Amino acid sequence: MIQHSTLNRYFGRQYILWFLAFLATLAGIIFLFEVAELLRRAADRPETTLGLVLWMGIYKMPDTIERILPFVVLFAGMFTFWRLTRSRELVVARAAGISAWQFLAPALLITLLFSFFNITLINPVGAIFNGKYKELELHYLEHVPTLELTGAGLWLRQHDADRRYLLHADHVTMEPLKLTPLIVLIYDNNDHYLGRIDAPDAVLADGYWDINNAWLNWDQQPPQHNDHYQLPTTLTLNKIQESMAPPNTISFWKLPGFINALRTIGLPPTRHELEFQTLLSQPLLLCAMVIFAAAFSLRMSRRGSAMGLVASGVSIGIVVFYLNHVVMALGANQDLPVILAAWAIPLAAFASGNAALLYMEDG
Repeated sequence: MIQHSTLNRYFGRQYILWFLAFLATLAGIIFLFEVAELLRRAADRPETTLGLVLWMGIYKMPDTIERILPFVVLFAGMFTFWRLTRSRELVVARAAGISAWQFLAPALLITLLFSFFNITLINPVGAIFNGKYKELELHYLEHVPTLELTGAGLWLRQHDADRRYLLHADHVTMEPLKLTPLIVLIYDNNDHYLGRIDAPDAVLADGYWDINNAWLNWDQQPPQHNDHYQLPTTLTLNKIQESMAPPNTISFWKLPGFINALRTIGLPPTRHELEFQTLLSQPLLLCAMVIFAAAFSLRMSRRGSAMGLVASGVSIGIVVFYLNHVVMALGANQDLPVILAAWAIPLAAFASGNAALLYMEDG
């Protein structure tokens, strides 16, 4: 029992070292590419400095790390098991009666603990960073309207050359987009209050809001009634949906409340439900990568092909990553149920990895 405990700690330390090494390496490489892309986008915007771009790259890193975690776990597991087999340490352990499942246990336990730590602690911090990144991106690289959802309903911003508009509604109906009831607060470009529009509802048409039974109150004039007031806009339904708070800017702990708020006002919560279920399924996917790592490492080590090991790892990682994104895209488009879209690939990868390891272990 003591020997097994010592071996487990040793295997666990080896796995952690390689995990941190691959995490730092991949994150660093991707950071350089992302900064280069941000510099390209900021080339014609003199107000966007190099320091600001570097901060934007840092703010984006938590989201990047979360996306590359399956690759990090896969490569860390493969190189850990490959090195232990090459140095004959696993050979000795297996000769002492330790099965593949036993020396796999420390890596699985560490992966599970890190995944739970990532979901419960790192993800909330990353959501704050992603929110700051989005704010800077909208302000310095894009100039698109933003949508905010609070307990008091929906707030939507738009502007033209002379004025800024803040639209508020308690409820939203989709296709056509209808805001009920509507309040429009009007400001000049220096954020001085000019007046407001009140109406029972407004429908988004092609290039304008069709506001029914509008009461116009601005420029210190008496309120005026207009049966069909048209407020010009560049918004479309797609732009409004895209400007909604992205799922990765909302903490894991706040996602359920945000989803309920979306349902309350009538907006579709599909993307946010998918994000929540994807986070819940993350431990299963990462454990599947560890099992795949063990299966391929043992197989390739016996054949003595390090390049084959790397190629196999890259291939399996790309396949799982691609299939997962395809299925999640189907879920986001409501072509698949959210639960199926979030859990299908992790479950399939976990089952396939176990089958591969069983074949390699028991023949």
